[in-house]
Amino acid sequence: MTTFDKREEGFEKKFAHDEELQFKAMARRNKLLGLWAAGVLGKTGADAEAYAKEVVLADFEESGDNDVLRKVVKDLEGKGVGEAQVRAQMVELLGQAIDQIKKSG
Repeated sequence: MTTFDKREEGFEKKFAHDEELQFKAMARRNKLLGLWAAGVLGKTGADAEAYAKEVVLADFEESGDNDVLRKVVKDLEGKGVGEAQVRAQMVELLGQAIDQIKKSG
């Protein structure tokens, strides 16, 4: 194996690792967002966990964050929470999710 091949393999492994971490961070962020929204909706315990799972699953409808954003904004209609607040929460929770993943190894 040449040095070039080794470098290429190393880059491919790093890319795969980075993609996996990004996926985990987004899934964790979506769960945290779901738990936050569940609290706004007055859900607790198993109901809150089930709602958070719904938010995580909503992310598989299309690429990007719009599917999750749309679900949460729609679900929080009438609760005094708008799209801008949900977007801000998504940004904040992504930072928390990344920190949690880094700490867990």
